[in-house]
Amino acid sequence: MKQRFRLYRRNGGIYYLHDSETGKQTSLGTRDRAEATALFVARTQAHRQAHLNLQLARTYLAATDPMVAKRTWQVPMEELAKTKLGATHERWQYVIKDKAFDLIRNLPILETQAEHFLKVLQVGTISTNVFLRRIHNFALDVGWLRWPVIVKRRWPGIHFQEKRAITHAEHLAILERERNPEWRAFYALLWHLAARNLASPPCAPKTSIGRSGSFPTLEKRQAQFLICISRMKLKPFWLRGLQLGRCSPR
Repeated sequence: MKQRFRLYRRNGGIYYLHDSETGKQTSLGTRDRAEATALFVARTQAHRQAHLNLQLARTYLAATDPMVAKRTWQVPMEELAKTKLGATHERWQYVIKDKAFDLIRNLPILETQAEHFLKVLQVGTISTNVFLRRIHNFALDVGWLRWPVIVKRRWPGIHFQEKRAITHAEHLAILERERNPEWRAFYALLWHLAARNLASPPCAPKTSIGRSGSFPTLEKRQAQFLICISRMKLKPFWLRGLQLGRCSPR
């Protein structure tokens, strides 16, 4: 194994340790050669012991799982996606292409540390947090991961952004950008059918709200929209087949 550390002395007489992997130089805080040598030997042995422990772990685990040293996080990503069907399968195919997962995609599962996951969560999104948990738990369940990388209570919390309905100004901006009159009418349908957060249709009469303050039913809102859309003098192709309780623009 290549020697990682090198001992040297600077002009001031202080001994330093040079790490050939990181290029970092660390002062040993001593001018005594014997003391510096002892510190150098201790640092070298600590590194070799850690490397030896990893090699021993690989050797023992390989007796029951020959792929343990080569299996990367790309494997559980793909295998978990294979367990999904239909639209869920398609969504997982998109999820595992998340660029944040590139940080661990080719990282052997056996060598994974918490810092690797925390870096992924730092550069990723809320979706990255959600799906990394599932991939991590899948690897645990099938025995590819011998112990949790991050215990459940230490996973960073999932904080969703505030959800709100679009404003009337935003609705008008959408209509202004849309050049297709049929789609403009469909966006108007969404607005008048309370898709803007279940508000009462702006063109509905005041009597449409009952004494209890409840909003009119979907059927009533659709009927009111038909009145509104007729005033716009538009007859989109999907409006001719509109039935109470359902509407499909395509």
